Amino acid sequence: MCNVDVKEKFFEHIKYERRLSPHTVQDYGISLKLFEEFLNSLTEPRTLETADADNIREWMESLMERKCSPAYVNRSLVALRTFYKYCLLMGIVSIDPARLVTGPKKPKRLPVFINDSDMDHLDDILKQREKTFYNVRTRTIILFLYLTGLRAAELLSLDDEMIDFVSKEIKVTGKRDKQRIVPFGDDLLDILREYISIRNQHHARTSHALFVDDKGVRLTYDKLRKLVREHLALVTNQKKRSPHVLRHTFATTMLNHDANIESIRKLLGHQSLNATEIYTHTTFEQLRRIYNEAHPRS
Repeated sequence: MCNVDVKEKFFEHIKYERRLSPHTVQDYGISLKLFEEFLNSLTEPRTLETADADNIREWMESLMERKCSPAYVNRSLVALRTFYKYCLLMGIVSIDPARLVTGPKKPKRLPVFINDSDMDHLDDILKQREKTFYNVRTRTIILFLYLTGLRAAELLSLDDEMIDFVSKEIKVTGKRDKQRIVPFGDDLLDILREYISIRNQHHARTSHALFVDDKGVRLTYDKLRKLVREHLALVTNQKKRSPHVLRHTFATTMLNHDANIESIRKLLGHQSLNATEIYTHTTFEQLRRIYNEAHPRS
């Protein structure tokens, strides 16, 4: 087994110095635990400190044999790479066994999104409902994600003071605590004011959170995911109906209405343009589908 102190110091490093998200830290812990279990099962057991590149490749092969997705295997490999870079830096190992190991190729998946007419239809449905706290909050959240492109975690971390109602701007804290300013329009301004008014009238708040549950506590991801999933089902039959689908919808809508790719990158908070360019492929696939459906000789 790996020295407990080494792992503890590694997790302190990625949590406090690298400032990785709690979810990522948890995933890295799971990956290291599973790799350790694999090393212990070998005919000649090894520890994390004595494992070599072949051990890592064998473990990845075992994951693929168990039908783990290429994305999952690659995330596990990233965890090992991060761990061994730390160990090399601290002098715990003399060679980084994960450095030359490559992961399986991931199939190219285009982002799933909702088209404009379906989003308009969903908003019409939500507008016609009784003005209860739940219904107004639901419409506010759906519109917020659709009109700003925020990640779910970014939306859930918002406090009231992060919204500038005069300049119509949101101060967003994204991955690795990087901040950006996201503008919004009158539609979101109106529904936000309505939501805050009904929230303050009916709920004693226990925090400064913008979005709260019926007890006044900051809304959780599980409740957000359930809310979005249930309401997207009103306008689409697609299997993927997560909050991230609305982020994809925002980006695709912007691109389809002539926004330049660099502006979209900044609004989404992507570090590089590579992450944003996937939406150009989505738009091209739309054009291809329209061509195939419309042209008699296609």
